[in-house]
Amino acid sequence: MYSLGDGALNAKSSLFHVEGDPDHPVSRGALCPKGAGLLDYVHSEGRLRYPEYRAPGSDKWQRISWEDAFDRITRLMKEDRDANFIERNAAGTTVNRWTTTGMLCASAASNETGMLTQKFARSLGMVAVDNQARV
Repeated sequence: MYSLGDGALNAKSSLFHVEGDPDHPVSRGALCPKGAGLLDYVHSEGRLRYPEYRAPGSDKWQRISWEDAFDRITRLMKEDRDANFIERNAAGTTVNRWTTTGMLCASAASNETGMLTQKFARSLGMVAVDNQARV
């Protein structure tokens, strides 16, 4: 979590203390709201710790493995991209666009994470990428 400029410390298998990193070039030791609430988030009873899937028409979520979750996401993205990728526009100009899928990125992510997310999404040809700026 050093992109947040925090110094999360682990003792044994439990996170017990979070403090700002005074050498971080941006935060200079101060914690943002996300960093300040990190202990509550990590220790929350309601925190999701594994992927879940809800089948179409079902009202129940079922636990699935990380491998199954990643396989499903990549399969569905590839199917949609293969079916809807636009290599050239009507004038014959190469555009390499994928307009049927978009990506919404976390507003609390660091600038570095936002840049990498943009590069990843744009490399796939995604046009609809919304990376909310941190305030």
